[in-house]
Amino acid sequence: MRKLFGTDGMRGVAGEYPLDPPTTFAVGVALAKWVTDHHASPEVVIGMDTRESGLSIAESVAGGLASHGVAARFAGLITTPGIAHVTRVGPFAAGVMISASHNPYRDNGIKIIDHSGFKLQDEQEHALERDIFTFLESGSPTSAKPLVVDESLDRQYIEHLAATLPAGLNGLRIVVDGAHGAASFLAPALFERLGAVVDCIGCTPDGQNINLNCGSLHLEGLRARVLETGADAGVAFDGDADRALFVSHSGKIVDGDAVMLVTALPLHACGRLTEVVATVMSNLGLERALRRHGIGLVRTPVGDKYVLQEMLRRGAPLGGEQSGHVIFLDHATTGDGLLTALRVFEAMRVSGKDLDALTSEVETYPQRLVNVRVKSKRPLEELTQANREIRTAEAEFGDAGRIVVRFSGTEPLARVMVEGPELSRVEHFAHSIAAAIQAELGE
Repeated sequence: MRKLFGTDGMRGVAGEYPLDPPTTFAVGVALAKWVTDHHASPEVVIGMDTRESGLSIAESVAGGLASHGVAARFAGLITTPGIAHVTRVGPFAAGVMISASHNPYRDNGIKIIDHSGFKLQDEQEHALERDIFTFLESGSPTSAKPLVVDESLDRQYIEHLAATLPAGLNGLRIVVDGAHGAASFLAPALFERLGAVVDCIGCTPDGQNINLNCGSLHLEGLRARVLETGADAGVAFDGDADRALFVSHSGKIVDGDAVMLVTALPLHACGRLTEVVATVMSNLGLERALRRHGIGLVRTPVGDKYVLQEMLRRGAPLGGEQSGHVIFLDHATTGDGLLTALRVFEAMRVSGKDLDALTSEVETYPQRLVNVRVKSKRPLEELTQANREIRTAEAEFGDAGRIVVRFSGTEPLARVMVEGPELSRVEHFAHSIAAAIQAELGE
């Protein structure tokens, strides 16, 4: 079991273990050892979002790298997919992103990306952890290394994104909610460069307001602004801008499922796509809408890493999550909120339709998620009562509903998701299945 790295890098409260100065310096030491073992002239690129703790963590990691002869270039404020891009196309053995995504400002994290632009494999993170603990046990001194921003790096990323939409966005009226995070300056710059008329909210970061009542977790402000201004659409990002959610001209919320339908159809029309990869949490409405166009839906466990693995295995160009984390493999190696926005706006311009019309086919089925705190994680097939309730629900819903029961990978929780055509029956079965699990495994 990995002790420091979770499903999306290291994460915690800034200044506390494992984001304290000795451990973040040790991350740099361990990363330096790994890249020098695999690259003749290693160099690492570091970026961060807008949290007030970002610079000190970045300079601590850079200090660890420098102590073992590895240079670091600093991109300053940039998105996670931006770091993935410059790592892949630049002379970098690895990239480091300092961010805790959608978490509050007190949290932060460290994501490491290898030269391919993909996040590290589990075995690579295991090796890094061993070297981190070895360094910490040695009691060696640590010191931060001051960093100076290389502004060419985020410009390079914006150039790459703009090149994917040569027709531009002339005259499109967009409201951007940057979550006071990594997209605060990059998103308006990109869209305005392409000719859009941009109105910004959540684009004045102060180090402590990232994700605070704004961004992709709080769409009410974006919706109100779109309705107030009569904009063509609104887009909201999370703290590190690897996901995007949208609001239509009429105020309709457009989630990752609807985005996958909107962006799948043009790819299918030109023969590039036969199936979309999504997780078990994607709504049955997406599956049925895709099926009407002859497009299959392949489901994976929850987590963008599983979506990406299946996309690579199948050669599928499009996949993602309901949360707005969408991957376009023709252009990127990870979910990218700015790229997602370009693909959605492109679909609007090419089709001449607004988001209401483009997403009208997605009938969102009622869905309920219930968490049950458990004492142990016994195999689900051993739970007699729970399986009886699941079979009853499946018999009633037939192919018009879904039941997904799984254990959390990080908490002592069983998660029960029920989806179907009628909210009352969905809620009934979600709670009956949860109660059965509570009786068999609950605290």
